[in-house]
Amino acid sequence: MFMVVLYCQHSQDAACTGGVTMEFACGFVYVPPSVAQKDGQRVNVMKRSALLPPVNRVRPRTPPPPPPTEAKSPKSLQSPPKVIEQLEKSREVKKVEKPSPFYENAAFHKKTEAASSVSKSPQLTPTPRKTALLPPHMRPAANSPSPPSSQTPPSTNPGSHKFTYDLPRSEPDLNAQPWDPNYSYTTPEGTGVQVKLPADTSSVSAQTSVPALPPRPSFMKSVPVYLVLLPAPPSSSSSSQKPPSDPACAPSSTGSADKSLLPGNPNVLLVSLGKLLSEERVQAMLGEPTSCSLCGAVLDSCYDNVVTSCYFCQPVESTSSPSAPQSRLTGHQDGLFLLHPDEKPLCAADALLLFCIDISGSMSITSQVSEGENIVHRSRLSFVQEAVLQCVQRLSEQQPDLRVGLITFNNQVTLHGSEIFTSHFVSGAELADSNYLKKAGASFPSPPPLSQTKDFLQRQVQGLSESGTTALGPAALLAIAMASRQPGSKVIICTDGKANTDLGNLEVEDNDARTLLSSTIFYQDLGEYAANQGVTVSVLSIEGTDCRLDELGRLADRTGGRVVIASPNRLHPEFEHIIENRTIATHCTVSLLLPQSLCVRGEKESGHKGTREVGNVDPDTEITFQFGANEQETDVSAPASGSRVSIQLQVRYRQRNGQMKLRLITSDREVTDDSSAALSSLSLAIIQLNSSQASAALAVRGRFLDARREGELQRKLIERAIEHNRSAEDKQTYKEWVKTMEPIYNNIHNFTRRKSVVSDSQSLTDAGAALLYTMKHSNRKSISLKNKQRL
Repeated sequence: MFMVVLYCQHSQDAACTGGVTMEFACGFVYVPPSVAQKDGQRVNVMKRSALLPPVNRVRPRTPPPPPPTEAKSPKSLQSPPKVIEQLEKSREVKKVEKPSPFYENAAFHKKTEAASSVSKSPQLTPTPRKTALLPPHMRPAANSPSPPSSQTPPSTNPGSHKFTYDLPRSEPDLNAQPWDPNYSYTTPEGTGVQVKLPADTSSVSAQTSVPALPPRPSFMKSVPVYLVLLPAPPSSSSSSQKPPSDPACAPSSTGSADKSLLPGNPNVLLVSLGKLLSEERVQAMLGEPTSCSLCGAVLDSCYDNVVTSCYFCQPVESTSSPSAPQSRLTGHQDGLFLLHPDEKPLCAADALLLFCIDISGSMSITSQVSEGENIVHRSRLSFVQEAVLQCVQRLSEQQPDLRVGLITFNNQVTLHGSEIFTSHFVSGAELADSNYLKKAGASFPSPPPLSQTKDFLQRQVQGLSESGTTALGPAALLAIAMASRQPGSKVIICTDGKANTDLGNLEVEDNDARTLLSSTIFYQDLGEYAANQGVTVSVLSIEGTDCRLDELGRLADRTGGRVVIASPNRLHPEFEHIIENRTIATHCTVSLLLPQSLCVRGEKESGHKGTREVGNVDPDTEITFQFGANEQETDVSAPASGSRVSIQLQVRYRQRNGQMKLRLITSDREVTDDSSAALSSLSLAIIQLNSSQASAALAVRGRFLDARREGELQRKLIERAIEHNRSAEDKQTYKEWVKTMEPIYNNIHNFTRRKSVVSDSQSLTDAGAALLYTMKHSNRKSISLKNKQRL
């Protein structure tokens, strides 16, 4: 089997087919500058990401043994270890690295020396010359004479260079003249743009004299320039060049690389799953592709169907070098595979839409509303009835083939039937039996199309009344079991209070930890069950109530649904918004594969592979990944600046007809440690979306302090990019986005059930749960709409 390679002619920051589906926030893979140690190791100076799990440090059981006290032999005293020699040499070099200052204006310096020599005694001894200590490989031979200071050392033997310099007899007063506020003393931050030099300088006459530099203004302080006598690192070709002797002739900082450390992490990948799975314009290939048995990467098997090695499992030396092996993929590659071609596609039955409505006694509470000139009091149930009736009327006109069902719950659960079959009631001990509830929901007949049941369904909705307790847990299980027969179905739970029956009871005090833990496990398992069946669950509560959405919202979070708090007169728009987001794929799993020199942050699998179970996908679903240099203490070093790395994205999903497919996209990226280049190519919209999703994901798990730290790091990165690019539009967008992130930055304590955030065991309020679950599943469209609403 051969792997067909399809290329996309688009920008370097997106891999796509017909639409942008995979985008990078940065035009490069940014690796922060490293510190070269004496032993040759490169230590990353970037702070540990808050997305990574906490480091578990184990205290040793026994203290370390004391150092030996035996007297050392004279031989050991005469030959100190090699590390001590290197430390002593480094201290000597540091002592002479800061000699006398070197002035740009030689004439001014000579005048100062002449004036000082006249005023002093003629018997003063001249200042002796000093020689900078050089590394062993640059020291001159013992028998070679040192050239005079006015001559240039011969270039044929670079290892015998000897640097000499004069110490000034008197240090000028740096505070003699005041500063001029109109004079610029700072150099602007580099833009990363390469300086263009003339192509050919041989035609320039050698006799052409270069005009002398103007004298330094008298009011400007003299700034000493020190020459660091250290060997250049061999990894960078640009740094190995000899620095210019005259600072005035040095290249401008606007064209040089900026090696300053960036806050946050610009390495963010955005995947538009809605576009990726709905726009299948790539010809599908049959069967499983050739993949690596270790990491699961899809290998390039174009050459005689033979794969000798996996690029993503190779050591860093072969993947980070500019001359990459043949297994490294280049450009953008896009492939689509039909994983089980022998399976016949199923008949894509129409998905179900089930309204699961609370009709307990608390739904009789009234609210004051104005109808024209009159002020009336209406119950919560009446608002829900009106919203459902409006949805049924619109759906009957636009989607008459849609199957819509109704389930209500109080002290019992009612599966409402139609003119063809009768309703079914579940009560008593049956409400505590999960297996019975699953069988009852799966065996209950599916409702006919809405064109046949519209009138009967509307009469059932109008005849609802309030009474009894709140059997929310059993009702949710019945609704999900009923909808599981048609993948892509939706369940909308509307309630105004906490579940208070045995199964999934949320009306417990904080001291009843066992009951609360049992309910937490119930809703977690129920969310997994719904996701495995391809069912999307959304939870809608009424404003001014307490439903424990931090627990109930797990259903929506795992299945890709929404968690909403709405006022009674805003229920219908919220219902419509949930219904409009149709499910286009189920059982979606996204994997990101990187070279061993990089790692994925915040995902289940550590290392160079990260996997995320998305579940159900709608047209607006967007997810983000963070990756970067490996921060663990391993032998794998970060990729070198200027090299190229390949990044592979795998998306496995099930279509509505039951067919399993694999979408594969591989992109080739350039590595850089230039902060200016990274900032110039940064997409703030992607960084902001990732910050919202990542911080909210940490907060809903109780990691409030980590969520705040992660948000602050990315906010500093955005501020640095705005300052560097000076974009007025980005600045305005940033101001609106900061308001969205305000709960995580400063006010997370307002969304917890306790006043202070001191531990991870605290639970969220309904408002906090709705806000954070919405942020976790946000996309660029929703953030833009929220910003426009504020304006």
